[in-house]
Formats: sequence, structure tokens, C-alpha cells
Amino acid sequence: MTVLIATVPQGREGDGILELEWALGEVRVKGTDWGGVLLAETPLSKEGALRRLGEFETQAIQRVVPLDEFVPAKWEEIEEAVLRLAGEIQGTFAVRAKVRGNKRISARALEVKLGSLIVERFGLPVNLTDPDFTVVIEVLGKRAGVGVLKRGELLRFEVKD
Repeated sequence: MTVLIATVPQGREGDGILELEWALGEVRVKGTDWGGVLLAETPLSKEGALRRLGEFETQAIQRVVPLDEFVPAKWEEIEEAVLRLAGEIQGTFAVRAKVRGNKRISARALEVKLGSLIVERFGLPVNLTDPDFTVVIEVLGKRAGVGVLKRGELLRFEVKD
């Protein structure tokens, strides 16, 4: 099961849901408590889902972030998930975090602290401009999605409002 976070312009969630359904075929898409943020689950592999979305001509989807797992949005839970997943990184990395609906966690603090932990634990070099891998943390209220993405696996699209 592949889990994706897709962002669309606020008010265009319905268009984004339809586009995800058209592009992926077999998918379950839900809106979230945050305008413009959709959560999609598909039985396709991460590679298959990203290939289909990359070939799709979107009018609403701005960004697609594949996630490896969801954990409670608590420091220790996020830290454990990141360290568990970071073992697959070979090359340079960067940590990118987005926090929605949680005042106890700062995106910047997540990026700095988790980046330092990965360097300490695995001795990997950091590259903030063009990393081989990006560790993404997407906090949605009380849950946090964590993923380790190879270069090119985070999809961005140009969308006209």
C-alpha cells in the first residue's frame, strides 16, 4: 500500500480527488482538516504511482509526497521512524518538514534535530540544495507521515489558480 499526500489550491480539493482517481485508477482519497491537503492510498507501488502521476497532465495537483509510514506526532515516535527508515540512504541527504495543526512541533526544529541524528548515527553527508535522498516529515495534527525519497520522487507541478 502506497500512501501519498497531495496538495492542491484551497477550494480545488474536488478537482484534486478526481485527478488522483483518474491518474491512479485504484485509489482511496480523503480530504483532511487542512484546506488543499489530500491523503491518498493506493495498492500501486510507490514507483508505479509516481510514474502514473508524473505522466498525468494535472490542472489541480501541485505537489505529491509519498510516505513510508505514519506515526503519532510525538518527537520520540517521529525520531524512531526517521532513524528506522534512514538506514536505506546511500549518499547525501536533507530533511524537510511541514507541520500543520500542531503547535508543539516546529518544522525547523525537526529538520535540524533529525538531520543531526542521521549524521551522528549513519555518518551521512548533508546536501541542502541537491540531495540524493530527502527525508520528509509531514505532520497533520496528531499524526506524522515519514518518508525517505530518492531524488525525483517528490513531484511538483505548475498549477494556475
